[in-house]
Amino acid sequence: MKPSVLLAESVTPDGAKITLHERDGRYAIRIAGRELMNSAVPSSEILLAELGLGGLRKPKKILIGGLGLGFTLRRVLELADADASITVLELLPAVVEWNRTHLAKLNGDCLSDPRVTVKTDNVRTHIACSSPEAYDAVLLDVDNGPAAMVSEDNMKLYSERGLHRLKGLLPRGGRVVVWSAGIDVRFTARMQRAGFIVETVRAKTHKGAHCSAYAIFVGDKPPTQGGPVMMAPKTDPAHGGSLAARINPDARAQGGPAAVRHARAVKKANPFEPKKAPKKVWRPRGA
Repeated sequence: MKPSVLLAESVTPDGAKITLHERDGRYAIRIAGRELMNSAVPSSEILLAELGLGGLRKPKKILIGGLGLGFTLRRVLELADADASITVLELLPAVVEWNRTHLAKLNGDCLSDPRVTVKTDNVRTHIACSSPEAYDAVLLDVDNGPAAMVSEDNMKLYSERGLHRLKGLLPRGGRVVVWSAGIDVRFTARMQRAGFIVETVRAKTHKGAHCSAYAIFVGDKPPTQGGPVMMAPKTDPAHGGSLAARINPDARAQGGPAAVRHARAVKKANPFEPKKAPKKVWRPRGA
């Protein structure tokens, strides 16, 4: 196996070193020497797009928080209509530049799609400055999920106040999906208190993986009778698990009490699991 080659490097707003590496045609982004994402295991990023748009009636205005290696954007472009408008927010200008240069043959060409607008901006700031009901679907792959690692400021995005702002960004029946390094029952509860109908979907690193390492939180803003409805009718009367089962049969979906029961089962199997809020766990996408 060839050694890893350093292609480029930069610094995050918090002063951490971020680097882009290539080995045997696979690309990885690392922060402070720890791998943040790897092009060899894009399944959860792709599933994020599928869960974000699946079941919605032709969403026209889509917001993607976090460009990364571009896998979520590519899948959104495959699923979205020709007249859709897709805004991509990336905090680090270097990541955008890497996608246009070093990663051009991976997914960087997606940035040239006329439906795409790329902005180097903080997601939380952008949401705060946006008009109500500005987007039909919001897909967030920011930092490490609710347990932020790259920037402490990102934790405010996933606070209850931040989730209320997210809900205001959506029309009735709109959707927000959040990538996470793992199950977080407290975050599920915060989403529910903010008024979302919540479904938690387990996500694998790759299709052949025996277990699901990550989680994706799906939050629907409830529709009202007589109002605009983005959500397509569900074929399964039970909300929990239905969306994930239709999009990805291998994904394990949980919501509400089911998520709590699963978390308790995991805690019982692993007594060293923290009893309170989950620790900040770096997402080893390349593991």
